[in-house]
Amino acid sequence: MNSSPTPVRVGVIGFGQWGPNHVRNFSTMDGVEVVRVCDGSEARLKAAQKFLRGVAVTTDAAQITQASDIDAVVVATPTSTHYALVKAALEAGKDVLCEKPLAQTGAQCRELADLAARHGRILMVGHVFLYNSGVLHLKTDLDRGELGRVYYMDAVRTNLGPVRKDVGAIYDLASHDISIFNFLLGAQPVEVSATGQSVLLSGIEDVGFLTLYYPGNIVCHAHTSWLNPRKVRQLTIVGDQKMALWDDMNNLEPIRYYDKGVTADHYTSFGEFQMILRDGQITIPKVKMSEPLQRQDGEFIASVRTRRTPISDARLGLAVVLVMEAALESLRNHGRAAKIAPL
Repeated sequence: MNSSPTPVRVGVIGFGQWGPNHVRNFSTMDGVEVVRVCDGSEARLKAAQKFLRGVAVTTDAAQITQASDIDAVVVATPTSTHYALVKAALEAGKDVLCEKPLAQTGAQCRELADLAARHGRILMVGHVFLYNSGVLHLKTDLDRGELGRVYYMDAVRTNLGPVRKDVGAIYDLASHDISIFNFLLGAQPVEVSATGQSVLLSGIEDVGFLTLYYPGNIVCHAHTSWLNPRKVRQLTIVGDQKMALWDDMNNLEPIRYYDKGVTADHYTSFGEFQMILRDGQITIPKVKMSEPLQRQDGEFIASVRTRRTPISDARLGLAVVLVMEAALESLRNHGRAAKIAPL
């Protein structure tokens, strides 16, 4: 008797930057079949056929979103197209994995999340860093109080390119760090202040500086830029017991814990206090590395089969876009703090 599960038949829309990686991952998974690839470029479709021999190709997205021979749809297209494609797929009864951000506005994201819930469909957003081994290690240790009470987090995400034309650095890059902050803290910020600058294209910020205020008096900062000479992906977490540094560019030692801190001590003679610095050892935990996108795509298929909610579900995608909407409002107002709409 053949006990293997029924194959999950996948259609991929978009064969540009991320589409080929999704096709590669799904085509190597047991019980998964990449049925069809869609792209507006004939050259990319020819590349897809060379990449995966025998795969059907089309320039018509409806041949994936509406197809009876497809169970799950991957949307790996520019942000401006996400809403319409995801909505069409959900209404046709498909499960969907959409690259981040889920859509351009919070209202669109909320509509898609509600639509997925009504139809009983899986809607997962490609916030790939939530499947990064280093981030998952930090989450485990933060949840068990290894760093103590968290004071603040500081993230840097810079590189020279890729320059976008549909969204700025905040939507493209800061979305990663917002998702990481929310995931690690298990919370949504209530307010954000953002500044930045548009250099290459008017109205499209190339650099952004975000300060986010979370419940519990926790502040998080993100520096994002695609106009920078160095590729940096770092996160510093400061707690009252320990401090941590995650460096995603360091594959051998991505995390370091610093047994450092500051405590207040009282002068007995002056009735004042001084700050005593604690400078302890540095610990480098062993982190088992894996490819985040492969882990993310694997969770999508597992969610499709078991109907469980993935980590980066539609509500998390909505939460990130609500923060970015408020950040752009603050950016337009020269850094004036903006309230973040509730989930």
